Amino acid sequence: MTGFLGEYEATLDAKGRFLLPAGLKKQLAEGELQFVINRGFEKCLTLYPMKSWEPIYAEISKLNDFDPKVREFRRYFMNGATEIEPDSAGRLLLPPNLKEHASLEKDIVLVSAVNKIEIWDAGHYKKFFESFSSEAFSTLAQSVMTRANEGGV
Repeated sequence: MTGFLGEYEATLDAKGRFLLPAGLKKQLAEGELQFVINRGFEKCLTLYPMKSWEPIYAEISKLNDFDPKVREFRRYFMNGATEIEPDSAGRLLLPPNLKEHASLEKDIVLVSAVNKIEIWDAGHYKKFFESFSSEAFSTLAQSVMTRANEGGV
């Protein structure tokens, strides 16, 4: 499974294209140039290497279509999901609807999120961290990691 570390700044050109930073490229599996980009849970985009996307898609495909919550989740999650790959100059093109969803203009931040990469507007990303206190982070970490440890992680 692909795993990522770090956060990297990049710039969108007038057409909504950006170069994947070298630090992230080095972390991709050899020859991994196909991605799926989608809306994130927050006001960002999520870039999945195909190896990370395929198991998620397989799980979603197994869900029960007769359950209204499944259909609703699938619509929200799959809405906008788009396959992308670098052009001849190595740039990735953000679909306009997704670029608009995340309010991406020029300066962006690419953030590792274990097996995927989040793409944030640089200003929104900075505000997100400025509004989150160290005490709130400590409480969140305790809650999440306690649940993870109870589940055998």
